[in-house]
Parts: sequence; structure tokens; C-alpha cells
Amino acid sequence: MVLGPVLTPFVAAAILAYVLQPGVAWLTARRVPRTLAASAVLLLALFALVAVVLVLVPIVQVEVAQVRQRLPGLVQTITERLLPWLRETTGAELTIDGAALRAWLARQLASAGEDWAAALLGYARSGWSAAIQVLGLIFLVPVLAFYLLLDWPGLIARATTLMPPRWRPAGGALLGEIDTLLGHYLRGQLLVMLSLAVFYAVGLAIAGFSLWLPIGVLSGLLVAIPYLGFIVGFAFALLTGMLELGLIPGLAAASIVYGLGQLLESFILTPRLIGERIGLHPLAVILALMAFGALFGFVGVLLALPLAAMAAVGLRRLHAAYLASDFYRRSR
Repeated sequence: MVLGPVLTPFVAAAILAYVLQPGVAWLTARRVPRTLAASAVLLLALFALVAVVLVLVPIVQVEVAQVRQRLPGLVQTITERLLPWLRETTGAELTIDGAALRAWLARQLASAGEDWAAALLGYARSGWSAAIQVLGLIFLVPVLAFYLLLDWPGLIARATTLMPPRWRPAGGALLGEIDTLLGHYLRGQLLVMLSLAVFYAVGLAIAGFSLWLPIGVLSGLLVAIPYLGFIVGFAFALLTGMLELGLIPGLAAASIVYGLGQLLESFILTPRLIGERIGLHPLAVILALMAFGALFGFVGVLLALPLAAMAAVGLRRLHAAYLASDFYRRSR
């Protein structure tokens, strides 16, 4: 998509403005000037985002240090314990030169920083597309979101006037249903994220993880990205557990904590906090993630479930209209 880097900041700003609009409306209903209300809500959201980034930075720093220091020893443990077990259970003769592998890993990790810096520099030089996208996401999104929040009622009113008068009752009902659905989804998803962040943090602390708080918060926040969030959070916890607690204890601790977390999310939190109103078939979820991700990139992955739910509302309306149509009734 040629205009993808240009449109991404506008899409992200529209999403942010939609999420923050209830807070602005709450303040303006209490006679706070709309400019002040939009500024306060947007600054609060930016402060929350900075706090999340500050939580994530220690994870990367400590993980890199631990990987450089302990990964060769972990590889030695795997080659000494896993390969004999595989030979006993499967009869396969697998031979790995552990010393050579550890030496290779040490060399790669020692130069990882320089390689990553060179890769980032090459990416920055690759063209204006990447630069426009990064600058847009950093600087344009808050500015665009502010102006959208400032003129939100006027935008809604002008959009309503574009709709033919005879369509407005049905269209207004449809948009109201979609707005209710999205509000229900956003509030429920936020509660699910907070609940899982607390659960993962407490579980990892009990298991003996030194980074229990940042990994728990990261895992809870990544729940917003279906499937991928769980995989990334579990990978962080698994790597940290094996480096800190050892191969078998770390694997067992991470598997138990995240297995229980997945059960808690799937059978208790999501049904009760989000409910069945946004319920989609697993195949529809996978299709939505792939389709919107291919069209809009990372923003599309974040938007996949809400947009799929909006499409489901429209399809339900079309289905009801089809069943009530003369064409369907005459064919019976």
C-alpha cells in the first residue's frame, strides 16, 4: 500500500481520539472548556504511555545482559541433558559440538550491539518511507488526536448531515449499536489486561522471578494483541526463567503461570468482562488478524477484532433485512 506510511498516523490518531472522547465528554459536561479537557485527557494518556515504556525498558536491558552472560551456559545444560534424553527416548543419534556452539554464541552476542546499530542505521538510510512513518507516529499522532478531540462533535454532526434523511434513523441505530459494542469491548479489554497483569506479576513473583513486575505488566498489556501477545509474553518469561532458575525449573514455572493465565483469560475473564457480544468464531478471528494486518500493518492487528465486530454488526443487520425482504418471503 503506497500511502500506508502516510495514513498510519491518521488512523492511529482517530483510534486514540475515539478512545479518549468519553473522557473529554465527561469533562465538558462539567463545564470544563473543551480545549482544556482535550489537552488534559491527551496528556494523561501520553503520561500513561511513557510510564509503560519506562516499564518495558528495564526488561530489554536486563534480558540482553542476562542473555549475553548466561545463554552459553544454558546451551551447555541443554546439550548435556536434552540430547541424552532424546537418545534414550527416540534412539536418534544426535551429536552437537557444545563447545563450538557456545563459542559461536559468545562471539555473536558480543557483537550483537554493533550489528543491531548497523542494521538500524541501514534501515534509517533505506528511504523516506520509514522516516515518515516513525516521525508520524511520534509527533503527528498526538497533534492529530488533539484536533480530532477538539472538533469531535462537529465532525459527527457533519458526518450525520451527509447521510440521506430517510436513512438516518436506521443508520443512527446501526452506528449506536456499533458504538455500544466498541465501548463494551474497550472497557472489557482494559479490565482483562489489568487483571492478567496482576495475575502474571503475582505468579512470577511467587515463582521467584526477579523481573516479575515488568514481565507481568508487559504480559498483561500484550493481551490486547490476540495470540501474539500471549506468545511474546510467554517467550519473555520462558527465557528469563531458564536463565534465572535453570532449564527445568524455569520451563516448569513459566508454563504453569502462563497456562493458568490462559485458562483464566479464556474461561473466566473474557466471557465475563467482554461477554459474547463481540464473540467471533476462531477462524473469523484468524482471518481478521491476517487480513487487517496485511492491509494496515501493526495498527491493523490492533484493530482486527473491533473492526471484525463492526462488520459482524453490519452482517447481522443485512441478514435480518434479507429475512424480512419480499424476495425472501416470496421464495418460501
